[in-house]
Amino acid sequence: MSQYLCHETPDLFEVDTEVVKAEPGRVLLARSSFYPGGGGQPADRGVLEWSGGATAITGIEVRGGQMWHLLADQITPSGAVSAMVDPVFRAQMCRLHTALHIANALVFEEFDGALVTGVQMSDNATARIDFDLPGADNERLRALEPAINDVVRQDLPVRTLLMPLSEAAQEEGTLRSKAVTPPPQTDGRVRIVEIEGLDRQACGGTHLTSTGQAGELKILKVENKGRHNRRLRLGLIELSL
Repeated sequence: MSQYLCHETPDLFEVDTEVVKAEPGRVLLARSSFYPGGGGQPADRGVLEWSGGATAITGIEVRGGQMWHLLADQITPSGAVSAMVDPVFRAQMCRLHTALHIANALVFEEFDGALVTGVQMSDNATARIDFDLPGADNERLRALEPAINDVVRQDLPVRTLLMPLSEAAQEEGTLRSKAVTPPPQTDGRVRIVEIEGLDRQACGGTHLTSTGQAGELKILKVENKGRHNRRLRLGLIELSL
């Protein structure tokens, strides 16, 4: 993958750009600050505006390395346009994704390096993360809620950096998924998200700049998913309860 504008300038929500190519219900833009989705995080949503019209951007389809913006209407805009990310939805996804990293870090430490087997963030302010934890006590997982919220209260800085994939593979805990290796950029490096003093792992999603911005979190449910998987479901407390 290449470096996304949403990574380079995370506070840029509106971009004036040009339509490179259009098909009914989708457009390819010269520039875009939309996050295309991946790693369990949905793509950004927003609005496409042009002289005399507007329509909702409902998602992104990556095709041949290009980001096609999916439109709510079966139209083919052309020329100069403005692509605007929904900042409320982006903020919610950043909060959920950073919350999952906090939970992931604590499970990795508490359960001897347990690896992630699946992640999914939802637009109802909840997210789930699955771990390879055969025989684990679900109450031990549920008991991590105070520790998760303690990390939030510490308001630890969250930073990103780039690292060669070969180097990341040699650093314990940096590649945290059991089955998926994060796609490297064109220069062979992977993006690392670091929570100061707590966690450091490869990730291509959007995040907060400090853990305190996540707000209070609740473990909504702990489930067994097959013989090996334990599913932890988290919620943003003021939105989901």
